[in-house]
Amino acid sequence: MKIGVAKAIRSGRKSVLMLAVAGLASAGVAQTVPQQDLNAIAKGLDLPENLTIFGTANPSTRKATAVVNDSVITGTDVEQRVNLIIGLNKLNLKPQERDELRLTVLRQLIDETLQIQEAKANDIVIDKKEIDSTFARVGKNYGRDPDQFRGWLRQMGTSERSLRRQVEGELAWARLLRRRVDINVSDAEVKEILARLEASKGTEEYHLFEIYQNATPDRAQEVATGMQRMIQQMREGTPFDYLAKTYSESSTKSQGGDLSWVRPGMLPDALANAVQTMQPGQVAGPIELPTGFSILYLAEKRQVLMADPKDAKVSLRQITVHFAKGTTEERATAIASEFATATQAIQGCGDVARVAAAQNAEVADRDGLVIKDMPPGIQNLLLPLQVGQVTRPFGAIDESVSVLVVCGRDDPPSANLPSEDQLKEGLEEQRTNIRAQRMLRDLRRDALVEYR
Repeated sequence: MKIGVAKAIRSGRKSVLMLAVAGLASAGVAQTVPQQDLNAIAKGLDLPENLTIFGTANPSTRKATAVVNDSVITGTDVEQRVNLIIGLNKLNLKPQERDELRLTVLRQLIDETLQIQEAKANDIVIDKKEIDSTFARVGKNYGRDPDQFRGWLRQMGTSERSLRRQVEGELAWARLLRRRVDINVSDAEVKEILARLEASKGTEEYHLFEIYQNATPDRAQEVATGMQRMIQQMREGTPFDYLAKTYSESSTKSQGGDLSWVRPGMLPDALANAVQTMQPGQVAGPIELPTGFSILYLAEKRQVLMADPKDAKVSLRQITVHFAKGTTEERATAIASEFATATQAIQGCGDVARVAAAQNAEVADRDGLVIKDMPPGIQNLLLPLQVGQVTRPFGAIDESVSVLVVCGRDDPPSANLPSEDQLKEGLEEQRTNIRAQRMLRDLRRDALVEYR
């Protein structure tokens, strides 16, 4: 799993390296599951199905695990990168899951080696000062200076060298992409996409994350079973983005599987049908596709180019009656019923003090609260209310009962179309990712890789 991603955007506009932090957000165009050319990428390196190469790693023993065009990847290299991933993501993996991660890391180290080798063959060498600067920036993200960060890495069972090599690989590959890949998106294409977006205003779109794996007919059951294990890992607390970065074969792998905002028409039929039955926070899968299987996670949904009511800011007055210690459930229910009758008669925020005094209740003001930042149950109470209206009573039978009065409400502005530059940049990034996958596929195909 990459803990960071070098994202190169064509025309020399920007190259961003984000290490050990949140995954990159798409710049405006969602990526869907791989098409036929992307499916070939997973087959670019013929890894033995029954590869068994790992034992207990001894940091002082640098036994070769693989040789890639005469560059050695040792068992120590693999183990330190595994420990880096586990430590930075605070994972608690079962032995089988750790073994699977080792195999994935080996494949990624092979790819990383190929990328560095190809960059050097094109006279691209990353300056030590640039790596030093990035290493210090990553440490700062974790609240540590370089010396403290080195010590922390050693405590994880990894090393500065492992992280610095990943930095070098990402920077070198990004620089090579900028030199090799030239993506041109026409103004006419951008205008056509903007017109389609405008025409779809008001329809639902979904913020999706995906784990995709290619599966030939003879491997379909094996892949589906593996995905069911991933879903079980999620139930046990393993983050979705970790599983996506580790196991997905989609071009969105490096972004934690983030497809960004998509509409059903942009998805294969099987995924479109699944997502329209999901609620935010749900996971669906494995979903069978013509070329493999997917797991979907729905983060949120909204209407295209429409303001999200949950983005509204509200000013509230909260009226609360606390139950005395030892109050029976029957007595608490009676107090709550009387409180509900009194508060539902409130005529605006100016009437709150009178009603509160009559009920021997406390009053607290809350200003500038965004509805979507509140618990789901409170969101549902507030969404239909206008200024001066009161929620239904809520609380805990052994603690208190409360209502909220809306004293102010600032609705969010309508969403705007992305600018032509934003849309063009997103398309360029998406197509660059595809070209990068093809380049890596070719490097894998031509490489001499010896497993030991």
